[in-house]
Amino acid sequence: MTIRSDILVAGAGAAGLTTAIALAGSGFSVTVAGGLDIRRNGRTVALFEASLRLYRSLGLWERLEPLSNPLRRIRLIDDTNNLFRIPPVELEAAEIGLPAFGANIENAALVEALAVIARETPGVTLIDGMLVDYVTHEDEIDGRLLSTGERLAASLLVGADGRGSQVRAYADVGPREWRYKQTAITALLRHEKPHRSTSTEFHTRSGPCTLVPMKPDPSAPDGLRNRSSLVWLMSPEEAERRMALSDAELAVEIENQVHSLHGRMALEGPRGAFPMSGLACDSLVAERIALVADAGHFYPPIGAQGLNLGLRDVAQLVDSLGEYGRTDPGSRKALTDYDKRRRGDVALRTLSVDAMNRSLLIHALPVDFIRSAGLAAMASIGPLRRALMREGVAPPGRLPRLMRDARPEAASQT
Repeated sequence: MTIRSDILVAGAGAAGLTTAIALAGSGFSVTVAGGLDIRRNGRTVALFEASLRLYRSLGLWERLEPLSNPLRRIRLIDDTNNLFRIPPVELEAAEIGLPAFGANIENAALVEALAVIARETPGVTLIDGMLVDYVTHEDEIDGRLLSTGERLAASLLVGADGRGSQVRAYADVGPREWRYKQTAITALLRHEKPHRSTSTEFHTRSGPCTLVPMKPDPSAPDGLRNRSSLVWLMSPEEAERRMALSDAELAVEIENQVHSLHGRMALEGPRGAFPMSGLACDSLVAERIALVADAGHFYPPIGAQGLNLGLRDVAQLVDSLGEYGRTDPGSRKALTDYDKRRRGDVALRTLSVDAMNRSLLIHALPVDFIRSAGLAAMASIGPLRRALMREGVAPPGRLPRLMRDARPEAASQT
């Protein structure tokens, strides 16, 4: 038996589910296959303005917003102890006319909510199962469900199956992966002092240590009602040592690393550890295949660009199929347009994040000087600072249609 639809999406994470909902809203029938990753491992997603516009345009944000906390400020602190240290740099969303840069939401909560919405969306079929054994034909592509043996076929296969993408492996698009001598520890934290909707990024010699504000919990014990998520990059050896600590011991080390910024801390739920690597591909498309998000590109979690970049992939795919793929979503013309319009943005983000991360790991005076000079320029030159803020949260120029709504909604949480 073969189940057919216009578009087949491999991967049921945030990117895959958003892809399915958005393409179904454009009139395509979509089948999504994949297991829901709803593990509680301390991971959150900072969705910036362009991503919020996408969810508003799809009519989803009113259901996601209650799960999130706004990001009104971003604070950058040089904690490298180099000779050219500068005062903390604080960026305000109000300076570029926004109530917030975006919003932070737990990854598992986002996936759970999107899965509920996908099941309610006409034109979307959600199947819990892994796809294998892809075969490309003249006018369609299909894959086999590992659990049942059924084949799923469509005009277009969208690979949204993450860093270990089997779709990418089948597409053979020239992937180049590199590794860093870093591991990220992620955790959810409760703490004494309010975060004031400010994300704080400490630049250390082993990489950034970032606290991102989360929605408070008024019922939390011991006065620790305030909450933040942690992404802390460090050497693999230090990550192994810290992952072996008790929750109380790790909380003390985190508090020391962030200089007691939020007072006393406690861990909330399980923590995670993820080796750092990056990946770029020669192309985001192959015959009847399009790659989105981590299936096509990834890099360390600096500046929270990962899923935001992936959602721009999704929005552009909707545009390209709407213009060139109405009768055949897997047509060469539609896929060529998608790849051409995403290539520059993906290359720029990958290069800039890689350069920033490596600049922290290289202990050399010229590198320290350049990095410190860049932060100083951002702090003191208003037009430059505002241009960089806009580039980070809603890149100017030709954004895809679903991301062009410039009417920001005031976030309700504090």
